[in-house]
Amino acid sequence: MAAMLLPMTQVAALLATGLLSLAALHVVSGRWHWLVVKGLVLLSAASLGWGFATWRAHERLADVLMTALEGQDVVVTGVVAGLPQDFERGLRFVFRVEESPQGVPRMLSLAWYKGFREEEWHALPAVHAGERWQLTVRLKRPHGNVNPHGFDYEGWLLEQGVRATGYVRPSTANRRLDAFVPDIMNLVERARETIRARFQRALPDGVYKGVLVALAIGDQRAISQEQWQIFARSGIAHLVAISGMHVTMMAALAAAGLGWLWRRSPWLALRWPAQQAGVVAGFLAAFGYCLLAGWGVPAQRTLFMLGCVALALILRRETAPSRVLASALMVVLLMDPWAILAAGFWLSFGAVAVLLLVGSGRLHATGWLHDALRAQWAVTLGLVPALLVLFQQFSLVSPVANAVAIPLISFVVTPLAVAYAVVPLQMLADIAHWVLAATMVPIEWLAALPIALWQQAAPPPWLAVLATLGCLWGLLPRGTPARWVGFAMLLPLVCWTPPRPQQGEAWVTVLDVGQGLAVHVQTMGRDLIFDTGPAFSADANSGERILLPYLRALGVRRLDTLVVTHQDNDHAGGAEALLAGIPVVAVLASLPENHPVRLISGDRGQPCAAGQGWNWDGVRFVVLHPAAGSSVGRGKSNDMSCVLQVEAGGRRVLLSSDIEAVSEASLLEREGSGLASDVVVVPHHGSRTSSTPAFIAATAPRWAIFPVGYRNRFRHPNPDVWARWAASGASLLRTDAGGAMTVRLEEGEVRVGAAREAFPRYWHGR
Repeated sequence: MAAMLLPMTQVAALLATGLLSLAALHVVSGRWHWLVVKGLVLLSAASLGWGFATWRAHERLADVLMTALEGQDVVVTGVVAGLPQDFERGLRFVFRVEESPQGVPRMLSLAWYKGFREEEWHALPAVHAGERWQLTVRLKRPHGNVNPHGFDYEGWLLEQGVRATGYVRPSTANRRLDAFVPDIMNLVERARETIRARFQRALPDGVYKGVLVALAIGDQRAISQEQWQIFARSGIAHLVAISGMHVTMMAALAAAGLGWLWRRSPWLALRWPAQQAGVVAGFLAAFGYCLLAGWGVPAQRTLFMLGCVALALILRRETAPSRVLASALMVVLLMDPWAILAAGFWLSFGAVAVLLLVGSGRLHATGWLHDALRAQWAVTLGLVPALLVLFQQFSLVSPVANAVAIPLISFVVTPLAVAYAVVPLQMLADIAHWVLAATMVPIEWLAALPIALWQQAAPPPWLAVLATLGCLWGLLPRGTPARWVGFAMLLPLVCWTPPRPQQGEAWVTVLDVGQGLAVHVQTMGRDLIFDTGPAFSADANSGERILLPYLRALGVRRLDTLVVTHQDNDHAGGAEALLAGIPVVAVLASLPENHPVRLISGDRGQPCAAGQGWNWDGVRFVVLHPAAGSSVGRGKSNDMSCVLQVEAGGRRVLLSSDIEAVSEASLLEREGSGLASDVVVVPHHGSRTSSTPAFIAATAPRWAIFPVGYRNRFRHPNPDVWARWAASGASLLRTDAGGAMTVRLEEGEVRVGAAREAFPRYWHGR
């Protein structure tokens, strides 16, 4: 019944809109008639759009993994539907299911691990796009970390059509059934894989090999994190993607080439105009390039705009640029209503809209240099609100960097990379890499400037809308009255600072980092991070992917204290990235002397010890464990974990890290009733070796928060431990179910909230 509700509401809304429209047209007449007609057309279009989007959402959400199959071994047969991606521990690929038990979605994201421990790693079979395999897999529903201003992994999976994730189980049933399944998209993906391998062979030691692959086939995953930082700081990241400029250039080259040849043949020219033949060739070339490049939103937008222009030329009709853009927007959303979830959607259409704005209403022609500078200035300014909302930063050196990079990357490097993809001549790859390396010399210098990047807190939506309107007003043609007012409307955006706790208050956020722990404590003027979550792989960790973006979005420019409770990966895995990414005044840690975090901290670091304490803005912080004089390295690492109690307005939060029963007994002996807290972050993620009845009774919290990963392999929290906390009368919360948990300690009051409730999305699992 619930599944039918969505389509029924769509039909009801559309029927109601149609009936109201007919009734209104019979009643209204005279000069108001056409205004009413336009209003009703707009209302009907909005209803149709809403109905179409909800219908598509209903269809995609119906393709769901049955709960009973989560965590079970399932045998599936299907095709490798995308480029397989190597990573440190194995291989990852998208799998299109053809045969499976009932309740398995059509598209899966699978990982095939070499082994869970490095000493157990073994070789994997070669997996290629377009192959048919029979695999034994273990699946779970789409699930991602949900944090304020964080990346929405579940939304990204929904847009990709992936409705379950999992991994391949070791089994003798795993076998390749067909080396290639004939299909247009399989052929495209196999071609992309072949081209990627060709670049890897041609440039085995090439620093920018990954960038050339991205320009040729749209696969950006070989670009290092350091290179992405340079691109972001210099403002040329859009050139590394398959941008509209690249697609247009390829179309223009094809159109010019075929048009030149067409004019040389009187027989052809007399039967079809060379201009029309050229635009068709350009559209087909752009279509092929978009397919080869992975079919991203910027490429789609450009292709559909080129299609509209080509159709208008063939039909000999005038088409306004704004209508071409609107038509491309409509086609993109009809094909993929979830495109609006991608940052590229807003940046791509926004950039073209700004260019159309500054290119219209001009009374006289200007030189190409003036036009280029004006366009670059307009795009840089016009996208500032979107960049601050999406990434909380924009490049101040972007105009200069783009002036250097656009001619070389767009008109030299990209054509050479595409040419090498088509004609595998070694010199094409070598020249493309050499030109790109030369281009990056001034770009790296610009990116290294202290003033290269403007960073600030994420602004509220209303402020971004105000600034966008101001930008559009300020970019109107000369003669528009009071254009300076438009530019002035940007000032509230770039001066925005988010609210912070008042004197004597504290905000504690238990972040959703999966199976790990990271907590942010904020007072009126100070910030503390308690643990940094896990390292996911050699080049990815929660410090870089979760903590730094989260802190940047809150406007936190430095950390006053970083606490690393012990050396387990799920607590210390993001510490090095955090220390490298943001200034840290002091580091408290319970780590061996040779641990990298201790070495990086230097004079800023000191060991945790019971009795340490300090006051910030009327908020009291006390270290309760380990006991003073304890030596790290003796006994279990968990038993040496730092324990911190935060008290504000007479209310307390206890951050217990990974202490176990022995540590809990020691704490009870030293602190007794002093452990009582309103909120407790449950020890060791609710493992069976912690949370003794005596500890639960002594802390006596109103809320108990379990920082756990969704369907984690340790099966935390333990059912008996969960039952003990429930029997205490505490309200139980878990990060895998609710996302990040926010605790506000105010005068005589505690407020607790969950990110999944504060920012609900229909695609988020519960």
